[in-house]
Amino acid sequence: MNPLSRLLTLSQFEKQERGLIYTPREIAQQPATWQVTHRLFEEFRQELQAFLRQAHTEHWTIYLVGAGTSDYIGHAVANLIRRLWGCEVSAIPSTDLLTNRDDLVVPGRNYLWISFSRSGDSPEGVAVLEQALASSAQVRHLVVSCNKDGRMMKLAQESQNCFAVVLDDAVNDGSLAMTSSFTNMVVFALELAHLWDNTRFEETLDCMTLAAEFVLEDGASLAHSLAQQGYRRACFVGAGSLAAAARESALKLLELTSGSIQTMYETTLGLRHGPMSSLNTDTLFTSFTSKDARRRRYDSDLLKEVRDKQVVHSIVSVGSADPSSDYNLNCAALDDLADDYRTPVVIIFSQMLGLFSSIEFGLKPDSPSPNGVINRVVETFTIYA
Repeated sequence: MNPLSRLLTLSQFEKQERGLIYTPREIAQQPATWQVTHRLFEEFRQELQAFLRQAHTEHWTIYLVGAGTSDYIGHAVANLIRRLWGCEVSAIPSTDLLTNRDDLVVPGRNYLWISFSRSGDSPEGVAVLEQALASSAQVRHLVVSCNKDGRMMKLAQESQNCFAVVLDDAVNDGSLAMTSSFTNMVVFALELAHLWDNTRFEETLDCMTLAAEFVLEDGASLAHSLAQQGYRRACFVGAGSLAAAARESALKLLELTSGSIQTMYETTLGLRHGPMSSLNTDTLFTSFTSKDARRRRYDSDLLKEVRDKQVVHSIVSVGSADPSSDYNLNCAALDDLADDYRTPVVIIFSQMLGLFSSIEFGLKPDSPSPNGVINRVVETFTIYA
């Protein structure tokens, strides 16, 4: 039995005492819930095509909107949607839209904003949607959330300019850290990218599921072992869409350890431009390696350089085996996946690393911020017009 499975077999009382009611289950359930999200997408397919047809045929500007982990969804899928839809696509945090909306919205241009939010109640997401509905007729909205009762859902359902999608309630994570909510919204966005073609996404999703089941098994043992080695720093890197996996990994480990492990992320080529100076022999270095041959060479060169400079304690390669790594996490199903579809799979390793590290630091993973500095939903703050 792997370490994650052992947590799932604990008594309900022990799970409650140790703050393990939600997080292990929400990590473990991900491959199964992706299939539910796929079926939900198929139910909405024709309605989505009708709502989005004008934006697609006229090549509107698309903003992928979210805050924190929900922002990283956009970064994970922007390249794929841009390529398949043939239009301008950008991942824009709702936090930036709230403070700098006039800099980001060009008058007279038609926009489609696709907003992602686990709770649908984040102050920034609600405020951005309210303001846009009140003043920007040229913006249409697709809102994807995991909470049917969220304020963003109610706003979207009341407006003719919006389309609301609520994912299955099982992925409305009860834990502070977003896990299955993140990957399921990424899966929904990946399916959305294929809305206009005849590609059978089921085949890709089956491959993702196989790879995820491998990561849940072998990755759990690796993550548990690494968490016991006492790292105080961690660095995650990736190129292209895998940079989003690096960003989300850094946040997941940071919040699940309440800052006990200081984390950072960079792109594969960006690390050399200063950030490499933060690495030391107390650092766990993880590279989300690419399937693409050209990007893979850049990944490999960086790993060799980090190894040769002896600036970290351990190197992990997730996605492809690399001779410069101390630990490699890869399988045939991962080898078959293009980079655009890897983030939901490889992030499971980082989620488990955060879970086991949280336990090692004596925290409760379901609510790892003992002094309440952060919460499951960002607390209300003053919104300025």
